[in-house]
Amino acid sequence: MLWILSPTASQEFLEEFGAKLDEEQWGRGVHLFDKSWRGAVVAIHQLPITPETLWLRLLGKGRVQQRAIEEVQALDINNPLRTKAIDLLANLKTTLELNQNLDTEERDLVMQLSPIYEQRLAEAIQIGREEGIQQGVQQGVQQGIQTERRTIIENLLRVRFGTLDNSLQGIIEPLLALSAEEFSSFLLQLSNLSREDLLRRLHQE
Repeated sequence: MLWILSPTASQEFLEEFGAKLDEEQWGRGVHLFDKSWRGAVVAIHQLPITPETLWLRLLGKGRVQQRAIEEVQALDINNPLRTKAIDLLANLKTTLELNQNLDTEERDLVMQLSPIYEQRLAEAIQIGREEGIQQGVQQGVQQGIQTERRTIIENLLRVRFGTLDNSLQGIIEPLLALSAEEFSSFLLQLSNLSREDLLRRLHQE
C-alpha cells in the first residue's frame, strides 16, 4: 500500500484521486484509492482525536499539531511514548532553529516547542540526579547534562551534514568539553559553518 500523509486535504483534492472513505474499516480521515491503485490519502486534520492517531497528528499543522503536542505533554511521565515523542519534538525544535528563513507558522511552532525542550533537559538533569545519589549528586547532574548535550550534538551534526562519519564523531568529545557559553555560541554558528571549517576549528582548539 502507498500511504500519502497530508496535513490537510480538500474535498476537491481527494476527488481528483478518486479517494473514498471507508469509516467502518479504517475510520475517519483515511481515503482509499480504487482497489487496483493500492493506496490511500491520510488527511491528518480529519483523524479522530484518539491515542491511536497521536503519532500521525503530531505530523499535522496548526491547531491539529498544537493539540497533539499538548496531549504528549499530558501523558504520564513514565509513558515510553511520551519520552520518545518529546525527544523527537526537541530534535524538531533544534532542526527548525537551524533554518534562517522560518515562516510565521514555523516560528510559532518553535515557541511552542521551547518549553518541551526545557522540560526534557530538566528531566534529563533530574534523572542524572537520581542516578547520581549513589555516586554523588553533582556527578549525577553532570551526567544528565552531558547525556542530553551529546544527543543534541549528534542530532545537530546529522541534520547539518546528513551523516555522522568518523571525522564528525571525533569532534563530539571536544564539543562536550565546551563551557555553556561556548556551546551556545557553537549552536548559533553551526548553520554557517562548512564541514571543513568546523573540523578545522575544533582541531585547532
